[in-house]
Amino acid sequence: MENKVKLIQRLKRIEGQIRGLQRMIESGRACEEIITQFASINGALKGAGFLIVKFYLNDCLNKNEGSIDKIEKDIEKIIKTYISSV
Repeated sequence: MENKVKLIQRLKRIEGQIRGLQRMIESGRACEEIITQFASINGALKGAGFLIVKFYLNDCLNKNEGSIDKIEKDIEKIIKTYISSV
């Protein structure tokens, strides 16, 4: 549960960064500032993505009552999905 709270907090922070980026673009801020903010958001999303995969894998392993083969297939599916989105 604590992990979910931390993850939601992180996502809300990223949401705020995205709103800030929108305001920067609307107000015509300097290109370098906009790109720096975008890079920051991108890094934050990658970190959040890692946590999502980590938490889901943990949850999957703890709840899974299937065979080792099924667990390995589930893990492989999750990792492939994540990698294809990066």
